Amino acid sequence: MIRLLQRFALLTIALMAPLTVQAADIKIGFVNSSVLLEQAPQAEQAKQKLEQEFSAREEELRVLRQEVQEMENRLNRDGVTMNEGDRGNLERELNRKLRDLQRQQSNFRDDLNLRKNEELGKLQRLVLDAIREVAREQGYDLVLSEGVVYSADRVELTKDVLDRLEQMGR
Repeated sequence: MIRLLQRFALLTIALMAPLTVQAADIKIGFVNSSVLLEQAPQAEQAKQKLEQEFSAREEELRVLRQEVQEMENRLNRDGVTMNEGDRGNLERELNRKLRDLQRQQSNFRDDLNLRKNEELGKLQRLVLDAIREVAREQGYDLVLSEGVVYSADRVELTKDVLDRLEQMGR
C-alpha cells in the first residue's frame, strides 16, 4: 500500500512538472480597481455632472427645510398667544409641509442614488475597457484585481490604466 502511494506521488509530481514550467511563461498583472474608480478623471466628471443635475432640487429642499424651521419657530414662539383656530391652521400647515419635505427628500435620495449607480456603471465599464487595452498592449495573460494580498511593482498596472483613462478623458 505504501509503495502504491509512493508511485502515485511520483507520478503526480512528474505530471505537474511540465505545468510548472508552462506557468512561468504566463504574464500576470494586478490593478487596484478602487484606486481607478476614485482617481479616474471620468469619476470627477461624473461627480460634477451629478452635482449640476441635482443642484436645483437640492436648493428647493433647502428652501423648504428653512420654511418648515421658520414655521416651527413661529409655532413655538407665538403658539401660546395665538387663538385656537390660528394655531390649529398653523399646525396643519406645518404638518403638510413636513410631509411634503419628507416625500421630496425621499424622492431626491432615490433619484440621486439611481443616477449615481448609472454613472458608476458607466465608469466601471470604461475602467474595464481600459484595463483590457493595457493588458493586451503590454502582453498580459491574466490581470487580477481585489482580493490580492501581495503584488510586486512589476505586475502593478494601476498607474498604466489611470494614464489610459486620462487619455480617454481628453
